[in-house]
Amino acid sequence: MEALNLPRPAWMSEDLVLLEEQARRFIGDEFAPHLDRWHEKGMYPREVWTQAGQAGLLCASMPEEYGGSGGSFAHEAVINRALSLAGFDTFGAPLHSGIVAPYILHYGTEEQKKRWLPKLASGEMVGAIAMSEPGAGSDLQNIRTTAVRKGNRYLLNGSKTFITNGQHADLIVVVAKTDPQGRAKGVSLMVVEAADAPGFRRGRKLKKLGLDFADTSELFFEDVSLPAENLLGLEEGQGFVQLMKELPQERMIVAYHAIAMMERAVALTIDYVRQREAFGKKIMEFQNTQFELAACKTETVVNKVFCDECIARGLKGELDNATAAMAKYSSTEALARVADRCLQLFGGYGFMDEYPISRIYRDARVMRIYAGTNEIMKLLIARSL
Repeated sequence: MEALNLPRPAWMSEDLVLLEEQARRFIGDEFAPHLDRWHEKGMYPREVWTQAGQAGLLCASMPEEYGGSGGSFAHEAVINRALSLAGFDTFGAPLHSGIVAPYILHYGTEEQKKRWLPKLASGEMVGAIAMSEPGAGSDLQNIRTTAVRKGNRYLLNGSKTFITNGQHADLIVVVAKTDPQGRAKGVSLMVVEAADAPGFRRGRKLKKLGLDFADTSELFFEDVSLPAENLLGLEEGQGFVQLMKELPQERMIVAYHAIAMMERAVALTIDYVRQREAFGKKIMEFQNTQFELAACKTETVVNKVFCDECIARGLKGELDNATAAMAKYSSTEALARVADRCLQLFGGYGFMDEYPISRIYRDARVMRIYAGTNEIMKLLIARSL
């Protein structure tokens, strides 16, 4: 998997190098041997979460006082890259650790942090965030899910779709309207503990083009009664601002995932064309093969260097929304091109499901859609002109 021959980025400290080695070894031993079986079954088991928690691979950026490892986003990036290089692209840990947990850390009360973060870090609870609805994707101001205050409780009603970790989730951050007449200022984040939420129902695990054994699901909330303390934070109407502040990190998670998928695609293809023969010589010896892989390697290197720079800026608190959007847009578009070129070099075998390049090709498609479509990314970038 060292097809890029790049030096480690400047932000990779000694402890991050050790974490990278630990993560690769653990994932390679405990998860990678089962990926084909989970793929055939269409789901990975719940115990994967507790295994990851015990290995310190969940909530690495959360403070130690809340059960985390006291790291930074760099720690999450290292773990996420290790998961993708091993082929475990369907695991919802990047969202759990890098999106759900930070919402609670940054906007939750002290009681909420102590109540939920240690359970997320251990894998006792699986986190999800429920934004998208059947009629609202990127346009979060127009969601229809409501949380209406009734005395010291809220009644939550609505439906969500495309929810990562939907079948396993124990703790769900739900984007809802506490002021149904308001737009952005009417949005709040409500936290649902699935085990104690009569009226909450999981829908079907959605059948998708790719990410086959990810438990992407529909969720339904019918008069779910929540205590007032399940409003994330202390004030209603802060949800939209909270969402917008965290989106750059979410987009960097997707961008770095895309780059790791490109790295894996290039490495797999180089290995294949060095072994496969046609017309009496190795496929790697054809100039067309060399040129195609040269283009793939170049796109991967350019995007990785840019994303490493974005991570360095983010660690300093200097990463703006437009730059994060550039990283997500550029890397996911590049992934589509690289996956397509690499699959072509596999010939007919590339079209077979048993070959990892086939899965990379299919899994890559959604990267241009979630965490904000690439059309939205271009809009954000254009606003910075």
